[in-house]
Amino acid sequence: MAKSFAKDQLKSLVERVERLEEEKAALTADIREVYSEAKGQGFDTKIMRQVVRLRRLDRADRQEQEAILDLYLAALGMRS
Repeated sequence: MAKSFAKDQLKSLVERVERLEEEKAALTADIREVYSEAKGQGFDTKIMRQVVRLRRLDRADRQEQEAILDLYLAALGMRS
């Protein structure tokens, strides 16, 4: 009986992962469509992706990354 329970539990977990993978694929397609729409309206999608990534960060982390980027750019003579 324990063997059957483990088998059923494993099957259930695998099926959940499969459903989530399907949802993830659908969401990825939806995101791609939004970026395509943005590009069609003249927006720079590379910059949009950077903005989305930065918005995920909390304010302190974002400020720290921006400060380090400015430091690196200045060190390479890319900032005036």
